Amino acid sequence: MDHRTGHRTVADAIRRADGLTAARYGNRPTMKDVAARAGVGLKTVSRVVNGEPGVTPDTERRVQDAIEALGFRRNDSARVLRKGRTASIGLVLEDLADPFYGPLSRAVEEVARAHGALLINGSSAEDPDREQELALALCARRVDGLVVIPAGDDHRYLEPEIRAGVATVFVDRPAGRIDADVVLSDNYGGARDGVAHLIAHGHRRIGFIGDMPRIHTAAERLRGYRAAMEDAGIPVAASWMSLGVTDPVRVRRAAEEMLSGPDPVTAIFAGNNRVTVTVVRVLAEHTRRVALVGFDDIELADLLQPGLTVVAQDAAALGRTAAERLFRQLDGTLVTPERIELPTRLVTRGSGELPPAD
Repeated sequence: MDHRTGHRTVADAIRRADGLTAARYGNRPTMKDVAARAGVGLKTVSRVVNGEPGVTPDTERRVQDAIEALGFRRNDSARVLRKGRTASIGLVLEDLADPFYGPLSRAVEEVARAHGALLINGSSAEDPDREQELALALCARRVDGLVVIPAGDDHRYLEPEIRAGVATVFVDRPAGRIDADVVLSDNYGGARDGVAHLIAHGHRRIGFIGDMPRIHTAAERLRGYRAAMEDAGIPVAASWMSLGVTDPVRVRRAAEEMLSGPDPVTAIFAGNNRVTVTVVRVLAEHTRRVALVGFDDIELADLLQPGLTVVAQDAAALGRTAAERLFRQLDGTLVTPERIELPTRLVTRGSGELPPAD
């Protein structure tokens, strides 16, 4: 304070701000603080916090008033050490921004909530090293279980955690080099049905644009494409197939190459939702009508002209089934790992029913 002017100085303001910061941040109230405010012993506070008997209504009310006034929150670390469970599970996704993972994540969260557990999730960004780092970080925070959409193909790093009791279920893609529960969509069958649908509408030159070939879902969908073409006795030209990263530049280039030349494709099967969106944009720029079937549904697919025909998988069912198996592991009712494959369904809206233009 400047005694000549009566005004606060900058130094006073800084000291005042520092004092407020020290009081507000980092110094959480403890049970000792609650006990002092309520005028009771630590054991009494512990009983109230943990819902144990032996406390009179008047005393319990004083303790609850003190808890509310101080903003006290129970520290569960000691309870974790006693019980060995944190009532939390981890979810390792490929990409939090991908619309496919929204309903999957929500379904896992709903099952966790029904079991009184908290869900903590993160994205691997399709990087095996980041997946491992994230999964082990969640284990270090003592989650009870993991639901993993794998980016890598070697999950032996999780073997010590599984042996230590961390329940683990893989979803959308199988684990690599370990035996573990996995919940999948019928990627092979769905792609085979989608391509067979195009063939049934007269197409013979059908392009396939998919994700990285090392990814299980991409490889299975390519296998389904090949099987449908082989079933129909249609030789597949190498130029009709393109696998790689799903960024718009790469997908656009692949689609435009397939649509050019003396014998362009008359139909395209898009291997996932991100590929489909780019192909829809490319086709909108072409005067010749080209049939399209996509794997995965996309938002507003029914409002396109024509509507988008897709092979739809149930992302919510994948998440729900995986989470339910996780909690059955935690309950001790599951012992032997299983592979569960959920069906897909063909949704016809118009784009897959277009006849060949030539």
